Amino acid sequence: MAQNGSNTTVKLIGTWASPFALRAQVALHLKSVEHEYIEETDVLKAKSDLLIKSNPIHKKVPVLIHGDISICESLNIVQYVDESWPSDHSILPSLSSDRAFARFWAHFVDGKLFESIDAVAGAKDDAARMALAGNLMENLAALEEAFQKSSKGGDFFGGENIGFVDIAVGAIAGPISVIEAFSGVKFLRPDTTPGLLQWAEQFRAHEAVKPYMPTVAEFIEFAKKKFNV
Repeated sequence: MAQNGSNTTVKLIGTWASPFALRAQVALHLKSVEHEYIEETDVLKAKSDLLIKSNPIHKKVPVLIHGDISICESLNIVQYVDESWPSDHSILPSLSSDRAFARFWAHFVDGKLFESIDAVAGAKDDAARMALAGNLMENLAALEEAFQKSSKGGDFFGGENIGFVDIAVGAIAGPISVIEAFSGVKFLRPDTTPGLLQWAEQFRAHEAVKPYMPTVAEFIEFAKKKFNV
């Protein structure tokens, strides 16, 4: 993978099960950026000195270290990578209106969508879980409509190529599969979210995603360990 002209070293601090670290890994792969990946091996119990030093505010992965600069927050990292390493594959659209659309839906994912996923995952019993599932389904329906409008018949939100919204939405693939396994409810279904269902299959199989995304079984085992299930 090629570096930019400065030959400045690039490192990424992440953890294999983090849906947010996945975003950074996909962006770096798409832009062919040579980098060192540093795994936070025991993130559930302790955090490395490097992580705490590099992200002293939140102390969370991912962190991109570019020379002596630390870039935090996954969507911020994706935009930084896109702007710092120009290539034929642009992650953010060229038109300002399309960029605004992409940022809106990326923030929708990190706001309303993840909030509804966390609510279902944290429900204390089946009755509460089913009550909260309706809100998640509504948010997924909104995302389905956005996909139908923006994909223009292509496999991804960006059409034929993975773009900013795809990378943002890709972070929900693992959490959704976990709550489907624990709740027995299918949230991505051919009758309600046919576009997202097909999108998820194409996203997982993409050469910039497949090497970094854990399997559904691996996500489930991690969740059991995290929540002592």
